[in-house]
Amino acid sequence: MAIGATAALPASLAALIPDLSAGRPNPSDRRFSSAAIEAVIAAMKQQIADPVLSKMFEQCFPNTLDTTVFPETLEGMPDTFVITGDINAMWLRDSSAQVWPYVQFAAKDPQLAALLEGVIRRHARMILIDPYANAFTRTASDPPLPWAVDDVTHMTPGVAERKWEIDSLCHVVRLAYGYWQTTGSAAPFDAQWKAAAWAIVRTLREQQRLIGPGPYSFKRRTTTPSDTLPLNGYGNPARPVGMIFSMFRPSDDACIYPLFVPANHFAVQTLIKLRKMAIDLFSDTSLAAAANEILTTLQPALAQHGMVQHPVFGRIWAYEVDGYGNALMMDDAGAPSLLSLPYLGSCETNDPTYQRTRRFAQSTDNPYFVKGTAAEGIGSPHAGLNSVWPLSLIMRALTSSDDREILQCLQWLRNTTAGTGFMHESFNQNDPSKFTRAWFAWANTQFGELLLKIADQRPSLLKHRYADS
Repeated sequence: MAIGATAALPASLAALIPDLSAGRPNPSDRRFSSAAIEAVIAAMKQQIADPVLSKMFEQCFPNTLDTTVFPETLEGMPDTFVITGDINAMWLRDSSAQVWPYVQFAAKDPQLAALLEGVIRRHARMILIDPYANAFTRTASDPPLPWAVDDVTHMTPGVAERKWEIDSLCHVVRLAYGYWQTTGSAAPFDAQWKAAAWAIVRTLREQQRLIGPGPYSFKRRTTTPSDTLPLNGYGNPARPVGMIFSMFRPSDDACIYPLFVPANHFAVQTLIKLRKMAIDLFSDTSLAAAANEILTTLQPALAQHGMVQHPVFGRIWAYEVDGYGNALMMDDAGAPSLLSLPYLGSCETNDPTYQRTRRFAQSTDNPYFVKGTAAEGIGSPHAGLNSVWPLSLIMRALTSSDDREILQCLQWLRNTTAGTGFMHESFNQNDPSKFTRAWFAWANTQFGELLLKIADQRPSLLKHRYADS
């Protein structure tokens, strides 16, 4: 993911960098404006009693629209390129997550709906370039990302980086399905999108590796072991039990055990959605059957191999497994994660197994759970130890039914922006002035999504005022 990247900004991005130190860009400097989103901002400012939180919502929620979208047309149809913020490339996952909170307002704003349609169409084109790639350039003539230029893999023009991550494809389907269900519009779902859907199903089936390792391999010359794959680029061994192999996590770090449990949960939901879309949008029983065929092996394999008996928390979901009985017990801030399972539709929040897993993930038994004087939360090996990720605090609150826990997360989020009022990738557990990524649109937009959910389900919590830390 764009998460964690620390390379210098390319010259092609220099002219696009907004001055976020001044807060939200001026109207004339914004990349896109939505009447529906502006109305939501105005309404929310009346509901949020804490002036700092109110200002944060005003500048964080529209940050993706303000600074990262490039809406155009291609052959008379909407086409939208979305950068992550400080990286001039479009990640399938990040771009989907960045615009996801706007979907609920698309039916009220035709221009916003067209922008989202453009994202969906662009996703389909990118998947048809290479369903194994995680990030893409704006045009086929643009070079890959600087750190990916010499990767030993099958690079195709238009690919910015080629790290195979199950969730890249899953996020694309989640966005498309949500758009369809919310707007009722089938406009993006043409022959190109259907071909992309078939590519998604084929890729997930290939990476079950039931009849061999499949076509994907990846190696990178690097001093960071998590940036490349062992065993000639095919990753550590795992038994082909029916789960889907993922070579990298949402952090863009290599999996230790290739059967990445949260992404396999996400894949189940993806295939269920694709099965319905195949019938309702395309009347394609073959596509529906192909999706269902994967489900018939994936779901029982996930249930059989994805859980472990933890000595403290009991029967819980593992983070990664290998089908041989080995399991990695941790959680990472990037979604899909163990913490995010109900957010992504894989279970109910009150599911007993999830609740046990949640307690594990937010305990010191999780090696990447960080406690400090500024906050406590889940971090990531991607940025090293001693850092809390705002994405994990946002997800903790999004998946909580405890008012006190939600208020605590809001306080941590409020008081750890180093005075910028924007979310960052990570911050030091004791000193939020030490942070990574000043311009990280996914975290900003999802923070807005959290406050909108609170306004809808627990509006009294927005009347709370906080003290500065």
